[in-house]
Amino acid sequence: MSAEMSIEDYLAQGGVLTSPDNVPSRYRGELLRLLTSYVDSALAGAAGFAELVNFAPGIRERVASARVVMEMNQSAEKVLKVMAEFGADTDRYIGRHPWANRLARTADIGGQRIEDDFRLAVYNYPLRGWCDGVVHNMLMSRAAVRQITDLCQMSYQPAADAFRDIAPVVESHIELADAGVAICQTTDEAETLQDFVDYWWPRIALIFGSEETERENNLFKMGLKHTGNGDLQRHWAEDCEKALSGYGLKAPQ
Repeated sequence: MSAEMSIEDYLAQGGVLTSPDNVPSRYRGELLRLLTSYVDSALAGAAGFAELVNFAPGIRERVASARVVMEMNQSAEKVLKVMAEFGADTDRYIGRHPWANRLARTADIGGQRIEDDFRLAVYNYPLRGWCDGVVHNMLMSRAAVRQITDLCQMSYQPAADAFRDIAPVVESHIELADAGVAICQTTDEAETLQDFVDYWWPRIALIFGSEETERENNLFKMGLKHTGNGDLQRHWAEDCEKALSGYGLKAPQ
């Protein structure tokens, strides 16, 4: 960055920051908001899925479910290390919220966060059973890959590096979820899989946020976002529709 160029102009032109030193306060606030949302969502998601491990139909499925739980926690830890550079108390972070807490299945909170818990709203809804969790994971992992692919390009290099490490892990969760759906089709819950898709689809669709907001435009200028919310959601829907069709399932209209 030249002496004459402001940090704002530097970022707007694709510049990269590598440490908390001289990070503008507004940039710092938006960066930590993104990172906190990811960590809170990963911890909440892992806590919810952990309760289903023992309900998996076989030992391989239990191992796969336990792996997802472990790797979500490990991914949260990677991002927490980046947050620690900004003063986050990583030792006490895990106790911030009861991560396994959920609302009623019929609750309707839209995309709202709950108080200072920054988990995505979808992680406030309970999983009904192992196959419900598998369908949730099938749709949610594809959403996570779309979001993380964008985060891999963010202008804060240490965070981008962390998300590059996380991306292939989340991609592997898609494979595990797809395999789980195939197994669920051989169980007594086969006829309820479409109901699970219908339940989770609109709640996961909300995680992408609104299109063309002032905040989104500011994130573009800061280099913290590169793909619009609308495009991310559309690509996610296309990914899921293709996967669902292979199991005789479909996206809700």
